[in-house]
Amino acid sequence: MLKKLLLATACLGMAAQAQAQPVPPGAEVPPLSSVGYTFDTAEVHGIRVDVLAKGFAQPFAIEPLPNGDLLIVERGRGLRLLRGATGSDPVLVEGLLPGVPEDNPEIFSYGVIDIALHPDFAENGWVYFTFNGFAPLPEGGNPLMRPGYFKLLRGTYAEGAVSGVETIFESDVEAYAGGTRVEVDDEGIVWVATTGPYDDNAQDLGNVYGKVLRLNEDGSIPDDNPLVDLENFHSAIYSYGHRDQHGLAIHPVTGEPWTVEHGPNGGDEANRIIELGDYGWPTYSFGREYDGSDATELPFGPGTEEPTVVWLPSIAPSGLMFYTGDAIPEWQGNMFVGSARWGEINGTGSLQRVVFNEDFGELRREALLADLHQRVRDVKQGPDGLIYVLTDGPENAVLRIAPSR
Repeated sequence: MLKKLLLATACLGMAAQAQAQPVPPGAEVPPLSSVGYTFDTAEVHGIRVDVLAKGFAQPFAIEPLPNGDLLIVERGRGLRLLRGATGSDPVLVEGLLPGVPEDNPEIFSYGVIDIALHPDFAENGWVYFTFNGFAPLPEGGNPLMRPGYFKLLRGTYAEGAVSGVETIFESDVEAYAGGTRVEVDDEGIVWVATTGPYDDNAQDLGNVYGKVLRLNEDGSIPDDNPLVDLENFHSAIYSYGHRDQHGLAIHPVTGEPWTVEHGPNGGDEANRIIELGDYGWPTYSFGREYDGSDATELPFGPGTEEPTVVWLPSIAPSGLMFYTGDAIPEWQGNMFVGSARWGEINGTGSLQRVVFNEDFGELRREALLADLHQRVRDVKQGPDGLIYVLTDGPENAVLRIAPSR
């Protein structure tokens, strides 16, 4: 009888403890419709949004191909192929594409992260991947701060397979295995955005973390990089002081790289990247700590670059694109940034649209797709001039935005 009483008391205690666990604030996320959506927007009065595919794992990046197919990165796992993404009946090919290496597929922090095409892809088939190599978690370490070794890989894509993958650049020191991005400009220069939210890595010019890197197409260091051949400085560095960069794009007019990065709690930024620019982290930030206190004493300071756009509260940015297509002319020149959630509330993701003047002064911004309550992970312009959006949970989907007129 005593044992039963003790067991019952223990069960009640565990139940009370479970009930006491805080529930993260969030909005209900409705299932995605198979028949599509029509929305009104500020400058385009009628857009159609169609769900092209869903149900794949751990989405982080998409890359449209010239033939109308679409590559999808399953973070840490490999590539999926959506055939005919620009057509009326796209098909998600079953299984991962062969040829993309894995590192530790049981932990999504390790392995392939982002993908980009070489500007001469139609001739050489080159694809670039950012990659986190495995590093063991230190005893007692925080799994959310899991370390890894940054790598840049290059391979050849053809007929639904990747071949000849090689490591063309890698770090010899480990740091936080976060999301990284890669883009290749029209001159074949490879730009990489890395993460550095912890410690002082973002200000340490001896490593590649919390930086924008500038590389040749073969992974070597360009002769005109700002820190070439300087002792104790990493020659790949182009800018520094970045926290957690999850978006990278080359501006179609100026040719400048831009990135978007997470602040700690608010203070998310879009930055125009200049040579040897210091973007402040961890000394300066517009964000707050997660208990609501100031993350830093000042948002920016002497010698640092002010962000071009700041989001307060946070939008959890991921993916970056400047629209240049003719299909939706009202949006030409606009910046699009994925958002996983707004103001630390789950189920409130959107696609952010920012309108600039000719000097990149912000005129207005709009949250698109907010009614879908999806976490937007990446956004790209397709060869048809339409906009393709990757969502991350709960269903994981590729969406296509087109004018409804």
